[in-house]
Amino acid sequence: MEETIHITVEDQNGGIRQLEIPEGINLSLMEVLKASEYDILATCGGMALCATCHIEVLEGSENLDPLNDAELDMLDTLPDASDLSRLACQIRLNPTLDGLKIRVAGNN
Repeated sequence: MEETIHITVEDQNGGIRQLEIPEGINLSLMEVLKASEYDILATCGGMALCATCHIEVLEGSENLDPLNDAELDMLDTLPDASDLSRLACQIRLNPTLDGLKIRVAGNN
């Protein structure tokens, strides 16, 4: 039986929505956010080159893969980046992310 990954998303205006994503969908968080009509530009198409998919991880960061060098380099260019910051394009969805809570950062 296929599991569902639940992710709580807060948008730039403070609105909160729960996304239910089928396990095994093999997409990045950025792709799911775009498909769910969040204001994510993703100009570089998920290559960690533009930081327009900047999010903040509010809960569940311990289940994410560590930051890679490309992601760290891009986050370093953002004036509003914090310890909670990640690039949604670098987060691959998997069952360990069930319960993740994120905030979509302002437009970059």
